[in-house]
Amino acid sequence: MTRDDLCEMLADQTPACGPAREALLSGATFDVWVGLLPADRHFHTYRVRSRVARRHRQETLGLDETVGILEAAGDELIRTGLIRTADQVWTFTLFLNAAATTVLACAGVARTSYEGH
Repeated sequence: MTRDDLCEMLADQTPACGPAREALLSGATFDVWVGLLPADRHFHTYRVRSRVARRHRQETLGLDETVGILEAAGDELIRTGLIRTADQVWTFTLFLNAAATTVLACAGVARTSYEGH
């Protein structure tokens, strides 16, 4: 998959898609993995991540929407990917269909450190 391919797939699935696309156009690194997992396995993980981010007041984009999309996808096999902004401030997690031809959801999390953690 090329950078241009991924940029084209990032539409308006979640509020994180636009910033993720902009990051790619600005030189962000990205990976899309070959392995497939059922969406519901990701749903449980990202539901917890959403709660933790909220508790720590960590800035997110599209995380709650992504959780809803993963829940609705049920046992559909999906592929994951990651975009890291060039400045290392944001990380975007991508969820794609099994063929990696469509982005189903995108969640962004600001990379911060917490004192005492």
